[in-house]
Amino acid sequence: MDTEREREREREREVGFMEEQGKQKKKNKKPLSSSFCPINNLDDGCLMHIFSFLSPIPDRYNTALVCHRWCYLACHPRLWLRVEQSAKDLSEPGVFPSIEKAVSAARPGDTILIAAGGRHLASNIQINKPLCLIGGGELPDETTLLCSRGSDSALEFISTCKLANLTVKAELGCCLLHKSGRLTIDSCILQCEASPLDYLSCPIISTAGGNEVVSSAVKTKGNRVSVSQTRIEGGAKAVLTSGDLTLQQVRVIYARTSVYFWFDVDSQ
Repeated sequence: MDTEREREREREREVGFMEEQGKQKKKNKKPLSSSFCPINNLDDGCLMHIFSFLSPIPDRYNTALVCHRWCYLACHPRLWLRVEQSAKDLSEPGVFPSIEKAVSAARPGDTILIAAGGRHLASNIQINKPLCLIGGGELPDETTLLCSRGSDSALEFISTCKLANLTVKAELGCCLLHKSGRLTIDSCILQCEASPLDYLSCPIISTAGGNEVVSSAVKTKGNRVSVSQTRIEGGAKAVLTSGDLTLQQVRVIYARTSVYFWFDVDSQ
């Protein structure tokens, strides 16, 4: 009997010891928090510089979902310029009422987010620095750039730029005029409105490689137009080139509601 009682007491002591150890571990265990992540030891300036290397959509957009601090930094005016026609407070840094003013204020490498809804006037806007213009809607037809009749083009490019998620409409002219640099057009709609003078309209015109004189201040490494997953409507031709540029690597996918193009315009 004494032996059994000794064994029971020994078991109770072991169980008590294990319970005490478990409580101690729980007490010493630190809760998981984003503040303990090493990258969060960096200051705001360093983190913002890292975010500037991310593609605006979807990477930079996704960083804003991590925590409140990352949301603030990822949406900081230093990383985005916004075009909002309905903005009430235009004194807010990085907010502009028109595309022309946003392009004028932008620094090389900036991203301009154009608000969805309504129509944004874009006539003969010259872009001579590397920029990225992105539509703020879920689909490209939610953000429309309208080129007024009589204008040569909506946007004129003489530097490396990217357009994404936008609809550009023009009448008796071209949607995009490419003079120099590398132009990337991704997931857009380029539309030349129906007119008896359709033969004067082309969604994309490239004069790069011709005798066009471009300012020496604009430095480019080759001229190129790359188009992918873009619907092109109207006009005499999808793309009109001059100089020694040729259409290469053409792929077309026909769907019920649209036609998607993949092609490059490059030097021979």
